[in-house]
Amino acid sequence: MPRVPLLPEHPDDPAAAALFERVRAARGPDFHLPHLYRVLGTAPALFRGWLDFAWPLRLDAKTPRLLRELMILRGAQLSGTAYEWAHHLPMATEAGVSEAQIDALVHWQDSDLFDADERAVLQLAEEVTRGPAASAATVAQLKARGFDDAAVVELVLTASFYVCVSRFLQSMDVELEPGYEAHRARM
Repeated sequence: MPRVPLLPEHPDDPAAAALFERVRAARGPDFHLPHLYRVLGTAPALFRGWLDFAWPLRLDAKTPRLLRELMILRGAQLSGTAYEWAHHLPMATEAGVSEAQIDALVHWQDSDLFDADERAVLQLAEEVTRGPAASAATVAQLKARGFDDAAVVELVLTASFYVCVSRFLQSMDVELEPGYEAHRARM
């Protein structure tokens, strides 16, 4: 059980209801709100801020989605956040991460399945998730790989945000929705 009760799919609070409808408008009328959103909706102003920050990171960033999803999956592995892993696994495969890469992710340093850009962002995910920060050497490596300053900001911000996501999920003990168990098993 989460430490804060899940809001119903159609909450009484008008602010939360409006945000849930915003999500449905973007995802489709039959979209079921994930447990994460049903916990966040308890604080509508902060949930609005979450959506306004998280969705551009996911949908409007200029860096390749494949690279960002690799970072998110690796961060979820490192932090032991099954919820984050299970929700992002389908997004990663949709973005082009191969099944073989997913299976090799836990030992990516020893795998030849990752190219130089993928290795650079996985190193970034390792450092940011483990803390306290990305090293100067890793940022320099990203720049040497051709990532400009805006891309470096996007990548560091993405890795950092998903550390926040994992800490929140674990702190609130948000349970994985039915149907995601198979994804969790691949972590």
